[in-house]
Amino acid sequence: MAKLVTGLFKNRATAETAVREVAKWGYTQDDVSVIMSDATRSKEFGIAAGSKAAEGASIGGAVGGVVGAVLATLAAVATSIALPGIGLVIAGPIAAALAGAGAGAATGGLVGLLVGAGIPEHRAKIYDAGLREGGILVGVEAKSDEDSDKIEKLFESLNAEKVRQQ
Repeated sequence: MAKLVTGLFKNRATAETAVREVAKWGYTQDDVSVIMSDATRSKEFGIAAGSKAAEGASIGGAVGGVVGAVLATLAAVATSIALPGIGLVIAGPIAAALAGAGAGAATGGLVGLLVGAGIPEHRAKIYDAGLREGGILVGVEAKSDEDSDKIEKLFESLNAEKVRQQ
C-alpha cells in the first residue's frame, strides 16, 4: 500500500532538490505537499504574504525551469493557503483538503491538520517544532510501496530530518 512520505528540510535548496527529483519520477503538484512558516517563505523565497512578488513567482517560475519552478509555485500565495494566527503556508494536497474542509478546519492548528493527514500525533508535534525553527516540511503521496522506499531514501540522502512513511 502506498504511503505518505514526509521529511523536514533545513532550507530551500534541499527541499527544492527533493521536489525536483520526485518530479522526475512523474510526481506532480497534486502529489506533493509543502508546509513552511510565513517567515521561512519570506526568507527562503523573498515572497511576502499578499505581495505581487508571490503572483510573479507563480506565473514566472522564479526558480527557473519547469521542474525547478514547482517549489516556488507551491510557495506562491496564488497556489497555497496562508493560515493566519499560526503563521503557516500550506500547499499541495494537504492545502486542497483544508480548503475543502473550510476555514474552520484550520482552528485545530498544525498538529491537528497533520494528524488529519495521517501523521501520528507525536510526529506531528516534532514537525510543528521544526517548522517554527524555519524548516520546510515536504510530503509526497507515494504511488507504490517501492516508491515510498525510494522517496524515503532520497529524503535521507538530502539530510532531511525526521523522514518517515505514514
